[in-house]
Amino acid sequence: MLTCREVTRLVSKSMDSKLPWHQRLGIRIHLIYCVWCRRYAAQTQFLRKAASKLVNEGEVSSRAQLSPEAKEQIRARLQQALEKPPPPSH
Repeated sequence: MLTCREVTRLVSKSMDSKLPWHQRLGIRIHLIYCVWCRRYAAQTQFLRKAASKLVNEGEVSSRAQLSPEAKEQIRARLQQALEKPPPPSH
């Protein structure tokens, strides 16, 4: 019989690799009677899915390109900031 500590470790491990059948069976049996580990497994799965969606959205936005006008505005504002004298120190 697996302990809660073993189940939470195995649930986390199962997110990255396939566990042997006897460990998967042990987890399932434990989850039948342990509400806390069931909640942990559900939360871990939810976080994993949410994180993968964020990564996928980040990939899409990282491919977005600035227009030439936007690049020019940024360049001009940076140049203005470099040309301004520094504020007086007290």
